[in-house]
Amino acid sequence: MNRKWFQLWNMARLRDKLLDVLSLGRTLLLLAGGSLVFFMLLGAGGVAGQKLNSSPVPSMKGLAASLSSGFFMELLGMEVPHLPKGEEPSSFSAQNISSFAFRLLTNIDPENPKSLLSREVPGMAADDPFLLRKGSGGSAGAPADYHPGPDELAGDVPPDNGGNASGGDTADKPESTPAADAPVVTAPAATQAPGGGGAESGDPGDPGNGAMSAQDTSIKRILIYHSHPREAYNPLLGATSDNPSSAVPGKNVMLVGSYITKQLEKHGIGTVHMQEDYATEVADYNWNFSYKYSRITVKAAMAANKEMDAMFDIHRDSQRHGKTTAVIDGQNYAQVYFILGHGNKDWKKNEAFANKIHQRLEKSYPGLSRGIWGKSSGNGNNGEYNQSLSPNSVLIEVGGIDNTGEELKRTAEVLADTIAEVYWESQGAQQASVSGKTGGGTAEAGESSPAS
Repeated sequence: MNRKWFQLWNMARLRDKLLDVLSLGRTLLLLAGGSLVFFMLLGAGGVAGQKLNSSPVPSMKGLAASLSSGFFMELLGMEVPHLPKGEEPSSFSAQNISSFAFRLLTNIDPENPKSLLSREVPGMAADDPFLLRKGSGGSAGAPADYHPGPDELAGDVPPDNGGNASGGDTADKPESTPAADAPVVTAPAATQAPGGGGAESGDPGDPGNGAMSAQDTSIKRILIYHSHPREAYNPLLGATSDNPSSAVPGKNVMLVGSYITKQLEKHGIGTVHMQEDYATEVADYNWNFSYKYSRITVKAAMAANKEMDAMFDIHRDSQRHGKTTAVIDGQNYAQVYFILGHGNKDWKKNEAFANKIHQRLEKSYPGLSRGIWGKSSGNGNNGEYNQSLSPNSVLIEVGGIDNTGEELKRTAEVLADTIAEVYWESQGAQQASVSGKTGGGTAEAGESSPAS
């Protein structure tokens, strides 16, 4: 009896163990199956997200973009000893390495203290600019937004912050000495105004195609406009404000637009410069609708000029002189930022267009460009900066609040020269394409437009 009971007890133990093993196996199987399904859904979601999300925000929030191409070339050179090395200084400086490591570990930009709080305060990081392509123009970081004063918000004409009432061009006044932290670079020895005509010659640029320099400028192909036309410059106002604003075109960002327009016309490119002051021209003006007002301006200009498909919204940065000025061959230049809108689903086309200009500035005037930045919606903008209206639409910030008239004029003319070179090259490419398709025919100069 005891023996039989003992056998039954052993059988019961074995059955319980078997049941435990089966239960554990079923649990593990369910976990494995659940994990498999989870990762499959996660992968499918990632693929779908890449297809559906047109945002230019990189997965590392601009971390990789903040490093120069030389940095990655030097990393590659550590594995490929025979890789050619340039004459540029090494990117493996203590500052570059420590900044990269700190940002990698904390996701905090040491050059932007705001990033310390942006993840903790809801909405604070919603409109943070993110770097898409780095420029050689120093390390001042992201562009600083302009914030209007109460007068501009109300639509009233503000005082000129201590300046005189004249709206004349003050570009010939002596310029101030650049701050100690302004980058000093040397342009290539062969540097000249893009387009072959020379910045000071007054002749239309001719990139090797004589027919193109004879363009009829009555045919308007490029639009210069200002969504924030009252962004002004302290030296033009005779002021020291940290938020200079003026309704006088000779003292605000419209002056830069005028310089660019005149230089483009010298290159044989018909250009329209819109100078609306929305604060005084729009009933019930609201500064937060600035880009809605300028969108009407852009659409009207495009409707009146069917050949027009390139447009530049010219702004001014809100940082001080030392962060917005480069010294190139002993002369001061106001630096530029290129801005792309997060809300434009076709941002890549606009970025390609902006990059053509940016890369040419990097080659001919190193230190002038502060890079290409992406931005999302926020106060006073619609998240796409009207860039959905054309793949050749870019917002460019020229200089900061302390840049002088001379510095602004130099940069505006260089910028216009570079835009003209990109324009004429696109024309040549289009003519070559048409000639190839028609067996050697020549496209009419007035029938092409800048390529994206």
